Amino acid sequence: MTQTNAYLTHPRLDQEIRDELTANGKFVPTITADMIPELRRSWAPLEPIETFLEGRPINRIEKVAPGLSGAPDVALTIFSPKNTSGPWPCLYHIHGGGMILGERTWAVEYFIEWVERHDVAIATVEYRLAPENPDPAPIEDCYAGLLWTAAHAEEINIDPTRLMIVGESSGGGMAAGLTLMARDHDGPPLIGQMLISPMLDDRNNSPSVEQFAGMGYWDKESNQTGWTALLGDRAGGSDVSCYASPARATDHANLPPTFVDAGAVEIFRDEAVAYANAIWAAGGDCELHVWRGAMHIWDRYAPNAAVSAATKRMREDWFARVLKASAK
Repeated sequence: MTQTNAYLTHPRLDQEIRDELTANGKFVPTITADMIPELRRSWAPLEPIETFLEGRPINRIEKVAPGLSGAPDVALTIFSPKNTSGPWPCLYHIHGGGMILGERTWAVEYFIEWVERHDVAIATVEYRLAPENPDPAPIEDCYAGLLWTAAHAEEINIDPTRLMIVGESSGGGMAAGLTLMARDHDGPPLIGQMLISPMLDDRNNSPSVEQFAGMGYWDKESNQTGWTALLGDRAGGSDVSCYASPARATDHANLPPTFVDAGAVEIFRDEAVAYANAIWAAGGDCELHVWRGAMHIWDRYAPNAAVSAATKRMREDWFARVLKASAK
């Protein structure tokens, strides 16, 4: 990765990650608005979800929730264990993609492995993408899906008192916004929120944003593309809701146990740290990890690096601890 901005120094990329990216030719360029249609056409998962599920003791069902206030219906996919009877705790999953890309099974295989190991269900939600569907459409779709999941707990055989929200990148930001929304609107109780490399701040001006401007792997310019698609001319201004941009929140009290992580070599590092600090300042429960040498979504792009393996273990360990505590 070549330095292209005014910062003289910045944390260096882990050598194992660098080597794996080089060997596999994996590079994510800076994304501009004109690239969105082609990226949507050309995007494909590393492995189709149907292929990933083959031979696994996991059920998959499709459900539809009514949208809020007459909005279009919201699709949900539910994954659950075949070999146990439930009711299971439920992980409510929000996919990433910078607000502009992706669909509900994107990256969900990461968590499907937890279905087998921890006897839980996953509900993953389809939300409308920007710029065609700007704020508040995406977060309202996620909230509609969460309300339906809790209200239909018996139908899908989950425990509505043991719901946790998880998301990565823009999905991590939306998970934070959804948790705030659920708190403020007397929504379903949550046992935790897991924010993985979360996209939290539309102002796009932290030191880590500036350090890695123009460097790809969701850099400052790509981030501006995503936030502008979601918020239009409001991006960076004063009229932005904390549900869309959780860094705007001024009240961090009464949030569930929280896990936040980010790479030291990514633009979301500083906003992730700031969000964790805000939760601690409000007396909340938060675990923060900033991974040395890691860039955005490092464990996807360089899954064989030692730091990627450590990351996966740490996330799953936190999840298991919170799950155990919620059973008491």
